[in-house]
Amino acid sequence: MKVIAFPRNEQGSGASRRLRNAGQTPAIIYGGTADPVAIALDHNALYHALKKEAFHSSILDMEIEGKVEKVLLRDFQMHAYKQLVLHADFQRVDPNKKIHVKVPLHFVNAEVSPAVKLGGAIISHVMNELDISCLPGELPEFV
Repeated sequence: MKVIAFPRNEQGSGASRRLRNAGQTPAIIYGGTADPVAIALDHNALYHALKKEAFHSSILDMEIEGKVEKVLLRDFQMHAYKQLVLHADFQRVDPNKKIHVKVPLHFVNAEVSPAVKLGGAIISHVMNELDISCLPGELPEFV
């Protein structure tokens, strides 16, 4: 997935408030050998992307001023009751180093199981994600 970001020079709560009022979300890219970079993202694009499961567990192409970096969404903060993304954290990914990520589990054919259809059984999922450590190129979207 491709994400377009804009560099930001001002930092602090006042600058972040002005960004949010302008329809953008403050974020940061950290990790790797480069210094952390403060960025701004379009709020609506980020909000709709966060609703997609693949956005949380896949390597993203972050474009900043024409330069593309491979990043992974690590954390984001939402407003307590408004539909507003307050901040997002992205981690740079080195293609030669292993990463540690939680990947969602998808269950198939649970509703067509004979135990459920004929026996009245109830399926309870104890886990809904797995911790996986692998190279970024081998990262599955789901298991």
